[in-house]
Amino acid sequence: MKSMGIEQKEGDIAPKDVKEEPPSLRLEQNRRRFFPEIPDELWNDWKWQFKNRITDIERLSRFFFNFPQKDLMELRAVTSRYPMAITPYYFCLINFDDPHDPIAKQAIPSLEEITLSKWGKEDPLAESRDSVVPGLVHRYPDRVLMVVTDVCPMLCRHCTRKREWHKGFWIRPRSEIEQMLEYIRKNPHIRDVVISGGDPLTLSNSRLEEIISKLREIPHVEIIRIGTRVPVVMPQRIDDELCDILSKYGPIWINVQFNHPNEVTSEAARACEKILRAGVPLNNQTVLLRGINDSVEIQKKLSHDLLKIRVRPYYLFHADEVEGTEHFRTSIDAGIGIIEGLRGHTSGLGVPVFVVDLPEGGGKVPVQPQYVLSRNENEVIFRNYQWRVFRVRNPKGNSEGMGQSLEVLKRFESEFKARQG
Repeated sequence: MKSMGIEQKEGDIAPKDVKEEPPSLRLEQNRRRFFPEIPDELWNDWKWQFKNRITDIERLSRFFFNFPQKDLMELRAVTSRYPMAITPYYFCLINFDDPHDPIAKQAIPSLEEITLSKWGKEDPLAESRDSVVPGLVHRYPDRVLMVVTDVCPMLCRHCTRKREWHKGFWIRPRSEIEQMLEYIRKNPHIRDVVISGGDPLTLSNSRLEEIISKLREIPHVEIIRIGTRVPVVMPQRIDDELCDILSKYGPIWINVQFNHPNEVTSEAARACEKILRAGVPLNNQTVLLRGINDSVEIQKKLSHDLLKIRVRPYYLFHADEVEGTEHFRTSIDAGIGIIEGLRGHTSGLGVPVFVVDLPEGGGKVPVQPQYVLSRNENEVIFRNYQWRVFRVRNPKGNSEGMGQSLEVLKRFESEFKARQG
């Protein structure tokens, strides 16, 4: 959107410079403006939020004044290929006076999704190829990924699985879930299972418990992880019944995706607090997005705000090369520069690991600034975050580990040459 003005109604107070407003204040102001007739009982009901998502351009345009006909036509063309869904809660986080608002960019379609579609791939991480049964990706030796639905509360414009949107919205049938479970049962080296989607927390509590309880019956499954944006885009979903289920089948870890400080509202904080009180740790996996969070300043504030609500900054992802998302992608150097600007300038707990998820199923690779300047068998020369240089004596007593590392490298080189040959 080139501009996002809101229609001023009689009695409305012109919004302040929302850059100075806390996100929850902006949320409340926009709620009164756009959803004044909705009582708290409905607003705080996640099923109402889900049912009343903004899913068509005509309804979206009614929230704006002087919505250009050209924009309507362009956005209809985009949504014919990549649908739209925005919860009323997340919609109310938008600063409608900012044409570059980071919330709007993640939620509202952009013509660039189709004009730059020659870039990228439908499935850049080769998840389909690495699926051992429908919906179960087995890429790493001891971990699998269960894709249990492609339904989400919000269709994030940078979504890695954007390819699924044109297939309709589905929940994996029980027969396919059982195929996944049976594969896991027959492979005792699998100790870690990630439940993903779509968003698995769009499932009913009973359906979710059915999956988690069966996983917990498998002796060699040590850890269950859930990937979700629900605390960010629809925090009302985190109800007492869900938290009781999570606490019953631990250890469970939840990975969330906060991408900007404006998403860290008091409502999101309460949802995270409930999850934490259920004994479930929270990690955050931010996606590095051009024009949204690609600066040290924003990433530092995001990390600080997350730590205050006890969510650990875990990963900073280089955006995958997904068709329809090229306008969001930054250079890899931009991510390295952000880590450079965080390391030493804030606590280590607030510095995520910057990773590139390699194409064709190559897996995640951490990418960090170069702190080792040179090395020999006697010493390693480092520089620190201030670019001061230090020499560190390199003891020779741990040569066994080095020998094992060299053996691994030799074996890898041999296997790589064999594949090439």
